[in-house]
Amino acid sequence: MTPRIRTAGPADLDQIATLLVERGEPADALDHRLVVERAGWDCCAVAVDGDRVVSTATLLDETLVLGGVEIPAGQVELVATDKDYEGQGLVRALMDWAHARSAARGHLVNVMIGIPYFYRRFGYSYVIPIETFRPLMNKPSAVEDYTLRAATAADIPAMAALQDGAQAAADLRMPHSPDCWHWLVDREGSTSWVVEKSGTVVATGRTTPPEEGLRLLEIAAVDDEAAVALLSEFPDATVSARGLPALEPYLGPATDLQAQQYYVRVPDPVALLEHLRPLLSARLSAFGDGEALVSFFRSHVRFSYSAGVVGPMRTGGVMQGPYAQGGAGVAPDLVGSLLFGPLGIDGLRRIHPDVYPGPNEALMGALFPPISADMLTYYVP
Repeated sequence: MTPRIRTAGPADLDQIATLLVERGEPADALDHRLVVERAGWDCCAVAVDGDRVVSTATLLDETLVLGGVEIPAGQVELVATDKDYEGQGLVRALMDWAHARSAARGHLVNVMIGIPYFYRRFGYSYVIPIETFRPLMNKPSAVEDYTLRAATAADIPAMAALQDGAQAAADLRMPHSPDCWHWLVDREGSTSWVVEKSGTVVATGRTTPPEEGLRLLEIAAVDDEAAVALLSEFPDATVSARGLPALEPYLGPATDLQAQQYYVRVPDPVALLEHLRPLLSARLSAFGDGEALVSFFRSHVRFSYSAGVVGPMRTGGVMQGPYAQGGAGVAPDLVGSLLFGPLGIDGLRRIHPDVYPGPNEALMGALFPPISADMLTYYVP
């Protein structure tokens, strides 16, 4: 009998936990329980063969913020399949379930961390760089008057405020959701920390378990001294410095040069562009009146702009030669890179023949610039 896909329920909890531990990490079972307790069971699906759970996946709600515009997003996590049922298309069916549920929730983008190549089969592309971890070469001395302790739920407002400050400079950011903050302080797969000075939280960060190779990431602090105070507490860690200049004197060069990027899926480019009209309007504030055309080759979109205000998106069908009509061409699988990646349309055209700005390069360059990003995810990249 072919396993069937359905939304999970409380009766599936123990089987899902066993499956996640067998195919993943011991901490995954607790992670799953924490998620469904706060987010509800409709975020989780299972494939069942009779009464046996043989595959599972969970959809998390996220929010991307690009240039001040919030974008509802979804992230698929906690994916596992019983070894005896591999190769039967169950993950594909669960991803279809997750994407349908994501669309029903109003998500315009899907982001995730996943094993190499695998999720490209489901419409994802590598888009957003992940900062490399670096060894701590010059260990800072302990800083007086600072105290390190594990974070609790009472620290969440302070940690969130510190992270908001750390992410403020990025064009694109993904903060931890309110639910995710609670999962992070309760889970066992990583530890959230705070540094206090005179009873006030002045720095925060997260570490992986030492037995997995101690890594320190998500460093955020009120000032350089507090950031160094946090760093001094983890002399054996490799560190994601997050671009903090104060940490540079202590860190060596990256030793893992393998590219690491977040997966991104954009199911409907036109819907996303429509949602981003306030941002596109701001980007065209220096331009006069006109019309923009972007072809995704199998479809295209046009929109007018006047006095810095972008009008509604107007869609059309196949357009193989947008240059002749004054437009840009962007392959559909590169839309995520166009909107969220570090190259912008000008950089993409240098490495992809099926991306070009067309005759109005200044306009397209303003619409689709390079993007810096700071992403906070439940799981450590």
